[in-house]
Amino acid sequence: MALSPGVRFLVRLVIHVFSKPIVLGFGVHYLSKRAGFHIPVWATILLTAASLPLYVTYRVLRKQARQRREAEAMGARLAPTLQGKWLGNLDWMRKMVYLREHGYPGDGIDEAIAELGPVFNMRVLWMDSIMTICPEHMKLILSTDFNNYVKGERFQFGMNSVLGSGVFNSDGEMWKFHRAMTRPFFSRDKISHFDIFDSHAEDVIAIIKERTRAGYAVDFQDLIGRFTMDSATQFLFGTCVHSLKANIPYAHNVAFPPPQSNSAQAQVANKFIAAFNDAMQVVAEREYIGSIWPLWEIMRDKTEAPMKVVSAFLDPIIAAAIERKRLAGGLTAEKRGGDGNVEADTDTLLDELLNSTVDPKVLKDETLNILLAGRDTTMHVMTMVIYFLSTHPSVCTRLREEVLTHVGPARRPTYDDIRDMKYLRAVINESMRLFPSVPFNVKECIETTTWPSPNPNEKPIYIPAGAKVPFAAMLMHRRADLWGPDVDEFSPDRFLDERLKKYLLNNPFQFLPFNAGPRICLGQQFAYNEMSFMIIRLLQSFESFSLDEAAFSPEGRPPKEWATASGRKGIDRFRPRTHLTMYTADGMWITVKEAASAGAES
Repeated sequence: MALSPGVRFLVRLVIHVFSKPIVLGFGVHYLSKRAGFHIPVWATILLTAASLPLYVTYRVLRKQARQRREAEAMGARLAPTLQGKWLGNLDWMRKMVYLREHGYPGDGIDEAIAELGPVFNMRVLWMDSIMTICPEHMKLILSTDFNNYVKGERFQFGMNSVLGSGVFNSDGEMWKFHRAMTRPFFSRDKISHFDIFDSHAEDVIAIIKERTRAGYAVDFQDLIGRFTMDSATQFLFGTCVHSLKANIPYAHNVAFPPPQSNSAQAQVANKFIAAFNDAMQVVAEREYIGSIWPLWEIMRDKTEAPMKVVSAFLDPIIAAAIERKRLAGGLTAEKRGGDGNVEADTDTLLDELLNSTVDPKVLKDETLNILLAGRDTTMHVMTMVIYFLSTHPSVCTRLREEVLTHVGPARRPTYDDIRDMKYLRAVINESMRLFPSVPFNVKECIETTTWPSPNPNEKPIYIPAGAKVPFAAMLMHRRADLWGPDVDEFSPDRFLDERLKKYLLNNPFQFLPFNAGPRICLGQQFAYNEMSFMIIRLLQSFESFSLDEAAFSPEGRPPKEWATASGRKGIDRFRPRTHLTMYTADGMWITVKEAASAGAES
């Protein structure tokens, strides 16, 4: 039986930290006997125990002294450091874990920024973790000094049991290998192939109509998550999980929901989605806790159970694809049809990957990484778009007018239609500015370096080798000095009017919904097309959207005390949460008004 992460962590801790004091204690005991005087065992144990904190203190002080000397030699200064009340700033870690569950994204960090500035060192357990919300630093991390920043072993260790060595959890040559495998799939002829989108969009619209006509609200986040899951699995594997055919939840205030299908397929689909979400929650929790996360998994690996469910779906698909490749002598997969999937003249991503490797683990790691990107991020952005269309009816009306002008009330949109719809792109961009799918990210610095100071009159900031460098795109997207005094308002026109030139075009690294530099999202245009296609289809069918706040459970509503907070925290009418990506607690419950033409056709 494999050891749990917690047990392995304790073994490493004993070897790397406790070993030296233990050797010292036994060494003194042995030498005392050889010298002719005997030190009692209890005194040896006491000496060993006392030497441990002394050794740790010596290591910490030596490290801090070396960093001060290096910073001075480089003409730099140390980043302002958070001063917690507990040893090793463990109170800060405890606070951040609590706020992740109960607070608004960015809580705690924004307070530290107000006190220390836009760059500060969290230094939990004396390990440097230098947070920034500055675009000039993100440009260095993601682009101009790209090779000096990696995911790093600490991050990869926490993510490995779910993401393996896939493109989002690898560095160096392994990252280049995965990137090269995936890149050919995201060419224009594939990203503009809308047959699959349309198939699943019809299911989404039919479900919304059915629930609306029956007088029920619908959880748009859950529904669109099923749309992106079905689309992603079909694109990736040629085999759809068919989650839109499974049981769709009713709101908490529906006392007696109508019976739904409980077929084997429905159960498999819902189990797969739940397991996938659970696995993402666990690895995100690991990153929030930091390097000591295994202590929370002493008894078992918390990802093991959900990943068994995920693997039960993926492993047979991958094995069948490898066998099909072998029997075909290297030819690509045949057209699919007859099982509910759309017949296509292009390969799936899995077929594309098989041109590079037939290693089942490599294939599984990569497809899981792309599934995360293709499902969760797109789900979140579309949920935010519908939220803002619900709370800003004038934006919804204007956007629907653009849809009807460019596409009409029923025709399927094309790639050229989407390219020409400027206001649609602005609505999507503004939704991603306020609520980017990946609000927080982290890298690790390889070599000692410096960052420019946010204050040009101060020395640059020293960044030590091995430091974690978390950066918060969401908080940067909400800086008034970068976006203007109306930064907290939802205003799609900021991507169209004079504000675009005044703010964004001067510094494109202040808007990072898809990352940037060599690791920029390969599926960026794919995501824009998928989101645009679905939004157009929705606006062809529905005139307007409204929040049904009674349908939100108490856990999904903002606490009353948030109403007096500044910024979006005091404005928003739902409760945002994060794991590796952002989502809404308890979904996004809406009602709709059907378009007259759509109602007449039905």
